[in-house]
Amino acid sequence: MNERDIELTEINPKDFFGTHNSTIKQLKAYFPKIKIVARGTKLKAYGEPEILDEFEKRFEMLIKYYNRYNKLDENSIERILTSTETEEKTAAENKNDVLVHGVSGRLIKAQTENQRKMVKMMEKNDMLFAVGPAGTGKTYTAVALAVKALKEKEVRRIILTRPAVESGENLGFLPGDLKEKLDPYMQPLYDALRDMIPSEKLESHLEKGVIQIAPLAFMRGRTLDHAFVILDEAQNTTHSQMKMFLTRMGMHAKFIITGDPGQIDLPRKQVSGLKEALLALKDLDGIAHVYLDDKDVIRHRLVKKIISAYKSIETE
Repeated sequence: MNERDIELTEINPKDFFGTHNSTIKQLKAYFPKIKIVARGTKLKAYGEPEILDEFEKRFEMLIKYYNRYNKLDENSIERILTSTETEEKTAAENKNDVLVHGVSGRLIKAQTENQRKMVKMMEKNDMLFAVGPAGTGKTYTAVALAVKALKEKEVRRIILTRPAVESGENLGFLPGDLKEKLDPYMQPLYDALRDMIPSEKLESHLEKGVIQIAPLAFMRGRTLDHAFVILDEAQNTTHSQMKMFLTRMGMHAKFIITGDPGQIDLPRKQVSGLKEALLALKDLDGIAHVYLDDKDVIRHRLVKKIISAYKSIETE
């Protein structure tokens, strides 16, 4: 039986190997014909040469990922272990794919194949539909692209909007004026911006209107020039709302429409404007489409399993 020795340098083995050696457990599940033994910073692998070559290659990819992102979770490990040669090549080509240098030196990057597709497609198109389940980073990546465009002076302002449809709740029962009622609903957009723009500068941008966060109804009658505009939760738009929004596009504008067709909160007989737009605009030049899936989930490891579980009962 052949042996390979690998040593972690300048990496905390507890962080890399995970709680209760969870990383090693995933490796063993993916390489069942290899015996893997980890001691401190050293790892030994025993098996056939061809399988050991593949193991060593994948392990090196894990190390590179950890060094880039300072983390290694179950979802990331699975993506790396199951990625194709094409995906590996794309990842290598995008090793310097920092979108934004965020708060406290945080590097905001596209972390999955489909998130990288979003970045590439926005370089070639002025409008993009990014569709997928919760936790796939579609909104976060869209906001990062908008902040990048603003910082690089490609646009003069960012406009973030959502249809004011609540998931089983009613804004009317919340205390305060309209802004106070809507702010919690817009919180995911604020959260993303706070990761990317220092607090004082963000407040200044909001006060001056350089960054605007508003419900979709506020877009009516406007022409959005020199703006990067994101419509979030687009599955909750009606036909007329989606058409109204898409026709607001002005000169030198970029539009990203994000949504999850599996989480529609409209009345039962109401057709989703997102589903309709995906069909109507699928062949138009200048409009791109990215479909994210559970491989792109970057939330808690259970989120991917939850999505799969619901998918199985919804298709029965």
